[in-house]
Amino acid sequence: MILKTKSPQNVQSAQAIAGQQQEQNVAFFLRRAYKDHPQVLVINDFKFLFNDEVAQIDHLIIYSYGFILIESKSIRGRVKVNQQQEWTRSIGAKWQGIPSPIKQVELQQALLLELLMHHRSEILGKLLGFKQQGFKGRCWDHLCAVSSDAIIDRKSMPKAVSDKLIKSEFLVDKLDKVMNLKSTFQRAINFSDTRPDFSQQELESVASFLIKQHIAPNTAADTETAKATSQTTIEQDIAPLASTPIPAASTVPVQQMPDQAIATEPAPLTETEKSQTIQIVLRCKHCEESTNYTPMYGKFGYYIHCKQCTKNTPMKQACPQCSSKNTRVQKRQETYTLNCQECGCGQQLI
Repeated sequence: MILKTKSPQNVQSAQAIAGQQQEQNVAFFLRRAYKDHPQVLVINDFKFLFNDEVAQIDHLIIYSYGFILIESKSIRGRVKVNQQQEWTRSIGAKWQGIPSPIKQVELQQALLLELLMHHRSEILGKLLGFKQQGFKGRCWDHLCAVSSDAIIDRKSMPKAVSDKLIKSEFLVDKLDKVMNLKSTFQRAINFSDTRPDFSQQELESVASFLIKQHIAPNTAADTETAKATSQTTIEQDIAPLASTPIPAASTVPVQQMPDQAIATEPAPLTETEKSQTIQIVLRCKHCEESTNYTPMYGKFGYYIHCKQCTKNTPMKQACPQCSSKNTRVQKRQETYTLNCQECGCGQQLI
């Protein structure tokens, strides 16, 4: 399931355009493979702040057993990595050294782990009075996806690097092998697989937490303000843009590329909008609790997780004005609104 799409930026240089195109290509392959997979959650273009450090992950996969970080690199020509894991690439007849994208994504992974460990009890809660297993014991992997027209010299490349360096069109095959997902029945009969796994509720809780940490484009990422206001809009709340022409260098045909969507941070509701918005009190449908709950996002959209009975209730409901079921829940910062597609009215969910 795609929780956040790639956010196109207004870039000018040829290098930046090529880099953005490579990220879009990788996001395309991820979307084709996992858009309907409930156990594989994808966050594209994820930027977060922790401990005064900022990290930007091109593609983050959260799955039943752990996490996979993917660094996209637009590299044309030949690529070499020596035994010291130093990278070089060819530009015409010349060779140029470049920073190791593997080392770059390792630093991002370390900061992400610190963030999750710091909030582990908030994300996973407690079980029978004991904290559930945290995040260090989960599977952590990282890969580098390079342009399909790159020529990779694997003969002289250390195996540890070669195993993590993948061309875009082979990325999904590699991911399926790394994740090695099994059904509940397969796990029950395969005692050799001792990997700790997230329950579906834990998986959604982790994803919901990370989505809230995302720093939207054009915000002051390294300021105290960003710490308090960093939010994102999930794919459910974003409108598709028209298809963007793909440069000739791309190996993905223009007609096969999906419509791109941009995640934007909507402006807060004005006082006028608030006064014109009808308010609906959210209640747990199981125990009628109306205050002790946590708003969350999952496979079927926004819902509340009741802390009293520990059950879930969807926020989406029929329109109280016209009774139409053609409604949609949208989020603006910490405000949730039920919008009716038939009569056009909006009701604030509280």
